[in-house]
Amino acid sequence: MCLAVPAEVTALEGFRATVSVGGALREVDVSLVDGVSVGDYVLVHAGFALHRWEYSEVLEWREIMGELIDAEEQF
Repeated sequence: MCLAVPAEVTALEGFRATVSVGGALREVDVSLVDGVSVGDYVLVHAGFALHRWEYSEVLEWREIMGELIDAEEQF
């Protein structure tokens, strides 16, 4: 199973961005998302940014993922 994950844009050059996912740096294509800037959060899947997220959305995603992990550990 593949998941899209939120990542923070740390550098930007044209349509290529360096993003941080849990501290790991990756290069992604941001051509599908308008107006991406350093410091933005983007939803990344398979090397492409798909959508720009507000930080509140990132926090909500993290909370949901934490709940899923907790539920999995109960089994």
